[in-house]
Amino acid sequence: MNTQPTVFVVDDNQAMRNSLKWLIESVGMKVEVFASADEFLQSYFPGCPGCVLLDVRMPGMNGLDLQEFMQERRIRIPVIIITGHGDVPMAVRAMKAGAVDFIEKPFRDELLLESIQKAIQIDNRQREVQGARSSIAARLAQLTPRELEVMEMVTEGASNKEIAVSLGVSTKTVEAHRARVMEKMEATSLAELVKMAMVAKLARR
Repeated sequence: MNTQPTVFVVDDNQAMRNSLKWLIESVGMKVEVFASADEFLQSYFPGCPGCVLLDVRMPGMNGLDLQEFMQERRIRIPVIIITGHGDVPMAVRAMKAGAVDFIEKPFRDELLLESIQKAIQIDNRQREVQGARSSIAARLAQLTPRELEVMEMVTEGASNKEIAVSLGVSTKTVEAHRARVMEKMEATSLAELVKMAMVAKLARR
C-alpha cells in the first residue's frame, strides 16, 4: 500500500475540484478528486493515510452525511468540511462529528493548506497510536490466562506476595509468571508494562 499521505477532495463542482487539485499539488502533495460521496466510497481503501476535504452541498449523500457515515464505519481519516453555504448549526454538527476544521468559501489558500497540514499531522499521530495498540495486542495474545491475571494485578500495584495470596500459589510461582509476562510483553521495566496495560485498556473502550 502507498504510504504517502493523500488529500481526497469530494466536491460536485468540477471547477472547484480542479482548483483544489492544482493548489494542493502546487505544494507537493498527492491529491485524488471525486464528484460525489458514492464515487469516493467506491474508490477509497480504508487505511489509506491522508485527509478528506468534503463539500457540504452535493447531490445524493451530502458532505455531513458522508462524514457521519465514515464515523459510523470507523473510517478514521481526518475530515475538513468546506462549504459556500455555512451556518452555525452546520458547523456545530460537523465539529461534533469530529471534523478537523470547517472552512467557508471563498477561503484563503494559506488557510486551507494550513488546515490540511494539521489534518495530516493528526492522521500520522492516530496511526502511530493504532500501530502501538496493535503491537501490544499481539503481545497480549501470547500470554496465558494466568499470566494475564498476574499482569493485571502487577500493573495495578499489587506485590508478589499479595498476588500469591490472591491466586493461592507460591511467591516463586508469581515471580516466574511475572518474568514470563515481562519477556512476552518485551517490557524493560514495570513502568513500561504499566503504560502498555493503559494503552490496552483504552483500546478496549
